Amino acid sequence: MTLTELEARALRLSTRERALLAKHLLASLEESVDPDAEQAWLSEVENRCREYKKGRVPTMPAAEAFRKARARLR
Repeated sequence: MTLTELEARALRLSTRERALLAKHLLASLEESVDPDAEQAWLSEVENRCREYKKGRVPTMPAAEAFRKARARLR
């Protein structure tokens, strides 16, 4: 069965069945995640939070940050 055929069949499932299928597919991706990656990200978040609290990280209002991000995407 091709991916296109599989997708067509999956889309004929009920909403509940598609949600359950999506849940299982996403869970299968999580199993392949590098176990050290989660710990590395947690350490990074903790470091960034510590630096922010010490005033070592420049900040800006959210509206300005979103404006700059949108401008970069253009």
